Amino acid sequence: MTALTMSLTVFAAVLCAGGAVRLAVGQERGLRRARRLLTAPGASVAAMPGAPPWERWLPEARERARRLHGKWLCLPPAVLLALLGESVLPLFGGVLAVPLVGRWLRARERRKARERLADRIVALCGTAAGELRAGMQPTQALLAAAGSTGGLGSAEGAVLAAARFGGDVPDALRKAAREPGADGLVGLAACWRVAVDGGAGLAAGLDRLDAALRAEREQREGLRAQLAGAWATVVVLALLPVVGLALGWALGADPLRVLLHTPAGLGCLAVGGLLEGAGLWWAARIVRTGEAP
Repeated sequence: MTALTMSLTVFAAVLCAGGAVRLAVGQERGLRRARRLLTAPGASVAAMPGAPPWERWLPEARERARRLHGKWLCLPPAVLLALLGESVLPLFGGVLAVPLVGRWLRARERRKARERLADRIVALCGTAAGELRAGMQPTQALLAAAGSTGGLGSAEGAVLAAARFGGDVPDALRKAAREPGADGLVGLAACWRVAVDGGAGLAAGLDRLDAALRAEREQREGLRAQLAGAWATVVVLALLPVVGLALGWALGADPLRVLLHTPAGLGCLAVGGLLEGAGLWWAARIVRTGEAP
């Protein structure tokens, strides 16, 4: 009876804590929504006088938590295999897989960030060309396009400062192009230099640059679509050991006990793991080589 009472008490405490957290999150969302409604377009919510200090780092912390959550998802299957096979070897494998999965997730996030920046640069060129045709000066067009698209990456402040105060805009653009995914800014710097030195039309150059960047993006997307079958082959190769274990159970055998508790099984597990890892690495390398520009 005492154990039941303690369990009910703990359950009630957890429910109360969850309700309090939900109310706090809902209230915070309501405050953020109200600030967005009352803020002028283009203004930063975090810059408002009534905004709490955690408005700046909350999205970044949420993104880091999501990455950690994905990285640690390889531990529950390892724990399940350890319980089914009555061995600690799957736990060691799960722990070793955590940094590998984290590295893969970070590489995927970097690739997505490069692609998002490349897309913003394409939008920047098109928007700047439209602003120039509307009658704006090159500096004003660059400032307006950067403000609406954010296509200058992490070096946006340096480029905009050079544009506002008469600095060397092409040099600032070339420095900003060193960021991964910002290669299109090299073309923008060349167009700017030609327009300033030779008097050529900047809008026409930006149109050609925009068309070239769009064609490159479409080519990259088409190549990725063609390589989807190859990536599917890599996934199938990674799932073959799981299929083998399932077939063993279906035939009435106990593959985990054989693999984890017999010398022959341990040898087969070590050799098979090495061959599986080498095969996955080689297949992924071939596909990535095909994806390279």
